[in-house]
Amino acid sequence: MDEGYKTLIQMKRESEARQKAKYKTDSKERLKKIATKKVQTTMIGALDSVEKHLGFLWEEDEDGKANDALRETYDIVRQEILDRGNDQIRNLMTEIDQYDIEWLRYQLKLQVKPRNKE
Repeated sequence: MDEGYKTLIQMKRESEARQKAKYKTDSKERLKKIATKKVQTTMIGALDSVEKHLGFLWEEDEDGKANDALRETYDIVRQEILDRGNDQIRNLMTEIDQYDIEWLRYQLKLQVKPRNKE
């Protein structure tokens, strides 16, 4: 075989290997981004539910008085929830790093029917 042809084939294989490695890296980063967003949404949603259903406990009443002790307690609980959630996000990212990940894109196969000639 021609030396130039062998070199061209080798370059093509190396290029395909680089593309596949980049695709795997991009797939892993995509999963990390999606997983992070879902955990954050869960934490924020939980805090929103607490505020919606229990917020009246520390809001100002008709006299303009607020229960500062309850508000401080809620702020501590809120911070603990966010800290623990962020810890779990970091743990999840560490776990994902231990895997080879490849996103299986959606594929749609359309059947082509021949036309009837009438």
